[in-house]
Amino acid sequence: MSYTYNLVELFSGIGSQAKALKNIGCTVKTLGTCEWDLHAFIAYDAIHSSNKLPDDVSSMSKEELLDILSAYALSNSGKEKMEYKTLKTYSVDVIRRIYAAIRRNNNFVDVSSLQGNSMPENIDILTYSFPCQDLSNVGAFHGYNKGIDKNSGSRSSLLWQVGRILKEMQESNKNMPRYLLLENVPTLLSQRHKDNFETWINDLIELGYISKYFLLNASSFGLPQNRPRLLMISVFVGKDDNKKEKVVEFFYSKTSDDILDEYKKSDYFKLITVKDLLRIDYDNKKLLDEAIECTPNDTVSRREIWDENPKIVLENGSINPDIQVIRTITTKQDRNPNSGNLYFDCKINGRSKFRYLTPRECFLFMGFTDEDYENVIENNPEVHKNSKLFPRDKLIRMAGNSIPVKLLEGIFLQIKKLDETLDY
Repeated sequence: MSYTYNLVELFSGIGSQAKALKNIGCTVKTLGTCEWDLHAFIAYDAIHSSNKLPDDVSSMSKEELLDILSAYALSNSGKEKMEYKTLKTYSVDVIRRIYAAIRRNNNFVDVSSLQGNSMPENIDILTYSFPCQDLSNVGAFHGYNKGIDKNSGSRSSLLWQVGRILKEMQESNKNMPRYLLLENVPTLLSQRHKDNFETWINDLIELGYISKYFLLNASSFGLPQNRPRLLMISVFVGKDDNKKEKVVEFFYSKTSDDILDEYKKSDYFKLITVKDLLRIDYDNKKLLDEAIECTPNDTVSRREIWDENPKIVLENGSINPDIQVIRTITTKQDRNPNSGNLYFDCKINGRSKFRYLTPRECFLFMGFTDEDYENVIENNPEVHKNSKLFPRDKLIRMAGNSIPVKLLEGIFLQIKKLDETLDY
C-alpha cells in the first residue's frame, strides 16, 4: 500500500514532521506551513525544498521585496514581532531568502492572522507543535509561566488559534483535515494545565474528532536523548458512526508501549548511540572549527558548567561509557545546566578545556542528518557585513525547538495503520 499525505505544518519549525513522514516511506506534499521565526522557516526551506534562490527572486530588488514582506508578521527571535525598520537593515540576499522560503513552502507566517477559509483543501495531516515555553519546566525556570489560558497572551496559548482555524474551516464547508497531530511537553497533563487540555479535547470532539494521547520519550525510539513528549492523534469522524466505532476500537487498547513495540518491530527502528552522533574527528578542519566555536572562555562560571554537568567525553579523550543517553537538547548549550560537555583542548589561551555540543551535533541528536545541516549552512548569507544569518546560537535554538524525528516516525506509523483500518 502506498501512502501519500497532503501535509500542513502549523508551528512548523525546521520540519521534523515532514522529515519523519519521508523517512518511513511516505510521499509528502506540503500544502502549507506556518512559522514566523525567519531563521526556522529559511532552514526549513533549505532542508525540505532547496538552498538555491529561484531565478525570478534573485532578480528582485530590495524595495520590491520589502513591499511584499511588509504585509507579514515576521520574527527574528521566535518570541515577538520584528520591527519593520529592523527588516530594512538586512542585506538584499537575506530578504530574498525570506521571501523565497515563504513562497516556496506556502508559509502563512502568523497563525493568529490565518483564516480558516484560506486553508488548503484536502489536508490529510495537520500538525500543531505549538510553543511550549509557558508550559515546560525549563521555560518556568526562565520566567515563562503564563500557561495556556485563552486570555493569557502567552505564546503557548496560541493553541486556541488552531481551534479557531478548524472551526472556521468547518463553517466555510471545507473538508476537515483527516488527522491532527499535537506535540508538546508532558506538563500539559499537570494539575495546572489539565483543565485546559481537557477543554481542548472536548473542543475537538465538537468539531468531529476522536483523540488519543501518548507519553513517549525519544530515547526509547533509538535517539540517545532524554526527551519525553506528549503526542496526540486526532481522527476526523464527523457524523460517521461506522468510522467513529473503528477509531474508538483502534484507540481503546492502544498504549504508549504499543506505539514503541510496533516501531521497534518496523524496518525504520535503528538504535543510535551517542558515539554515532558526536563529531570528534578533529583532523577534519570543518569539525575542528565547529568545536572551537563552541569552546567557551575560561571563567569561573564556565568551570562550574564543566564541574556540574555530565561529561560526555572524558579527559582521556574517550566517550563516557556511563552516558548512554544525553540530557534534553534545549535552545542553549552555553548555560548551566546543559545537555552535557566534552573534554576538548583547543590550545587557545584563555579558552576552557572543554566544549559543549556543536550546532551540528544538536541537529543530529534531534534526528536530522549531516546533509540537512550542510544544506542549512549553505543557505547562510550575511545579514550585515561579517554577520551571518545563522550564528551558532540561532542554529542551536532551532534544534532545541524541534521535535525528535524518530519519535515522530513511531507516531506516524500509527496513522498509516489507521489508514489501513479505515480503508483509505
